[in-house]
Amino acid sequence: MLETTRSVAVVTLGCTRNEVDSEELAGRLAAEGWTLVEDAADADVAVVNTCGFVEQAKKDSIDALLEANDLKRTGRTQKVVAVGCMAERYGEQLATELPEADAVLGFDSYGDMSQHLRTILGGGSVPSHVPADRRRLLPISPSARHTSSAAVALPGHQQSGGTPTRTEVEPVVPLEQVAPATGPRVVRARLDGRPWAPLKIASGCDRRCAFCAIPMFRGAFVSRTPEEILAEAAWLGERGVKEVFLVSENTTSYGKDLGDLRLVDALLPELTRVPGIERVRVSYLQPAEIRPDLLDAMAGTPGVAPYFDISFQHASGPLLRRMRRFGDRESFLGLLEQVRSRVPEAGIRTNVIVGFPGETEEDVAELTDFLAAARLDVVGVFGYSDEDGTEAEGYADKVPEHVIRERVEQVGALVEELTTQRAAERVGTLVEVLVEAVEDDDEDLRLVGRAGQQGPDVDGVTYLVDEDGRMPALVPGAVVTARVVDTEGVDLVACPIASPGSEEPGR
Repeated sequence: MLETTRSVAVVTLGCTRNEVDSEELAGRLAAEGWTLVEDAADADVAVVNTCGFVEQAKKDSIDALLEANDLKRTGRTQKVVAVGCMAERYGEQLATELPEADAVLGFDSYGDMSQHLRTILGGGSVPSHVPADRRRLLPISPSARHTSSAAVALPGHQQSGGTPTRTEVEPVVPLEQVAPATGPRVVRARLDGRPWAPLKIASGCDRRCAFCAIPMFRGAFVSRTPEEILAEAAWLGERGVKEVFLVSENTTSYGKDLGDLRLVDALLPELTRVPGIERVRVSYLQPAEIRPDLLDAMAGTPGVAPYFDISFQHASGPLLRRMRRFGDRESFLGLLEQVRSRVPEAGIRTNVIVGFPGETEEDVAELTDFLAAARLDVVGVFGYSDEDGTEAEGYADKVPEHVIRERVEQVGALVEELTTQRAAERVGTLVEVLVEAVEDDDEDLRLVGRAGQQGPDVDGVTYLVDEDGRMPALVPGAVVTARVVDTEGVDLVACPIASPGSEEPGR
């Protein structure tokens, strides 16, 4: 007897890595017969993929769970399930403190998610996740990890051990769209129609930054094989994706557990040759691990975006040592010079933390001096907050919260001024723009996209206009060469040139 089809909405919070995990979950559920819906109010079950990175992200995740719970009274929603980083990190504690969630499930539950949801909808219960330090699940030696990683849940890696099987319920999303019959299986369902998509190349992190809890709940660093990555890129290209955004906790470590730290250098040109893919974007580079060979590969491979997402975190050498990181103002400026000597038109973004324990006014001055000299396109400014289980949580010389707020405002104001100036420097240059959407701005329609120098979601955008200031007749997914004619803060305004490719971007 066929089981009644159930519907599910996957709500994603946090980073693009979580987006990949959500789409894998959606693919697994679709293959098991679930109807995927966009609005949680239209779903039998709302699965909230939480973020557990910093305090504000955790608050946002709790708010999303509470909002989903409210739908039990006003919508179709019957059950709310918490998954993702916050669920993995806190498990039973979150379930106790947030009874509105009908289940709190960790990464190990992803392969059996369909059965868990059916149990919960049927009135049963699923035990809450019991947190553990996931760094201990795999060997310390990176080279020994791939022989044992199949037994460890790695969201976004689509391991065969957790691949869903067919059930009596016919999938609403055809199975061939979720798992092709030939080649490495791709278990993923697109949850939006954007012309770009994140593509996970690795999970976990082996670094021990004093402020960061991610390795504890994401585990040790594990690379996906090039074959898996290329298969998923091809799957995305077949579905209208023009730009793949390579994501991980640390892209500069890619390949170290596969025996070749230069593997990413060879992977980039292969990705740019995937049918349908016109642009490859690399994210999250650790400055201490950036090799000249990697810079050469990124700069010398046509189709790789002129974009460098470098995690500096600060610029004071002594403070960085307390953070268990490397570098200082001079070495970072030297690295930026290496980037720009290869890619003069490069877009460069970073994040910085202010108010870390022991930070002095001299440290802040060192940071602001660096930012003034660095000419960065985007800088995320974060105030330090204690994270459970981290080394810095136990530091005694905490900066008062009101001082942290003041420093965030100070550095944030400087960053706003500097990045606005940096955007203005691009007026007159050529950029390659991926058209993304038509935006309704106070009743005026605007065509919006991103230049190669602009990353998705958190960076600036590019508005496209013709020579008369009107919206060009271009559709989302088009990649056009355009000349920057104006700016709006960090956003660019650009006019497509008559013959794309007739001039080199950056001139």
